Amino acid sequence: MSTITPQILLKAYAAGIFPMAESADDNALYWIEPEERGIFPLDQFHVPRSLRKEIRKRRFEIRIDTAFGEVIAACAAKTSGRKTTWINSRIRALYNQLHRMGCCHTVECWLGERLIGGLYGVRIGAAFFGESMFSRETDASKVALVHLVARLNAGGFRLLDAQFMTPHLARFGARPVKREDYRRMLDAAIEQDADFFALAEDADPAHVLRLATGTD
Repeated sequence: MSTITPQILLKAYAAGIFPMAESADDNALYWIEPEERGIFPLDQFHVPRSLRKEIRKRRFEIRIDTAFGEVIAACAAKTSGRKTTWINSRIRALYNQLHRMGCCHTVECWLGERLIGGLYGVRIGAAFFGESMFSRETDASKVALVHLVARLNAGGFRLLDAQFMTPHLARFGARPVKREDYRRMLDAAIEQDADFFALAEDADPAHVLRLATGTD
């Protein structure tokens, strides 16, 4: 079994490559470099009307980087709607290391003291690579995604990589780009500086929505 360190992982991301596993029960990893990549143009993110209403209610508390292990464990967990997952123990260990290095972050939705949704991803320069998300309450993962985009816009990020295109992500403005175009975007983004913590965790919902849709 080949050894993958956090440093090798960051170099892979900077080259447009990321790891996956066949399943949570298979400890092997393999490298992925899609011919077509899903990305979110950060100035063209779409927030559906019903989700805008949910965000304005401020039902969930947003926290950043307070429960990384719990978030990745929830993303890896099997559910009634997801019988299999690609997040195995090696991936969980590697990304926990990246988190301790300050290169991997979570956006978390809390309801009281219950973690009910969130996402995690890798940051290099002004690029953010979304890895996975989960939801235990309706719209919780979507709210986390909106807050992520607002945070990236507030911090001067240039690229939000969604890895693969899906109809679900397309609803929010994600679009496919060819590998060559993605590499150019990636090269430009990782050479820039950005601040993941520029947006306050308790930012006003109206401000979050303006930032997320590029209208601030």
